[in-house]
Amino acid sequence: MANERGLTYTVILIPETDADFKGYFNASVPALPGCFSYGLGRSAALKNITEAIALYLEDLETEGLPAPIEELEQLQVAL
Repeated sequence: MANERGLTYTVILIPETDADFKGYFNASVPALPGCFSYGLGRSAALKNITEAIALYLEDLETEGLPAPIEELEQLQVAL
């Protein structure tokens, strides 16, 4: 997922398994520890995590810290 800084981050969407939250998705960004969000439906979860990423990067910038560069290797394991 690209942002206004030109950085791209992988977002993991996982459907909520709790019956009370049917239709919700949890979203996380592996390259940004602690960056999580959720939403009712995929599009809401993506909108919310996009906002969370922007705020996360804004906080880093305020603290004078660099934005993390994603170094993620995605593999699939057959069982």
